[in-house]
Amino acid sequence: MEVTDVRIRTVQGEGKMKAVASVTFDGEFVVHDIRIIDGTNGLFVAMPSKRMPDGAFRDIAHPISSSTREKIQRAVLDVYRRHVAQNAAREAAETAGPTDGDLVGEGA
Repeated sequence: MEVTDVRIRTVQGEGKMKAVASVTFDGEFVVHDIRIIDGTNGLFVAMPSKRMPDGAFRDIAHPISSSTREKIQRAVLDVYRRHVAQNAAREAAETAGPTDGDLVGEGA
């Protein structure tokens, strides 16, 4: 089973959850609501889960093997890091003023 697409939706705010991902496998099966969390040891991927009546959380879907978990985490975090870098570059370009080499104004 191969990861064929990853979609990232960033989360605004100061919390530990940084984004939510949807991952498509073999172009045929998608898992939504995979969370990207900034934990004490760095970023990690948390599988979709729901709260049980006793307050505990239970995974809705999860990989069975550690190699599949690593493959999913690597794919999701690679796309997330590219997404963050692209957004930072876009914001920097939007907020940067004209430089000495830029021509500004009419007739320039």
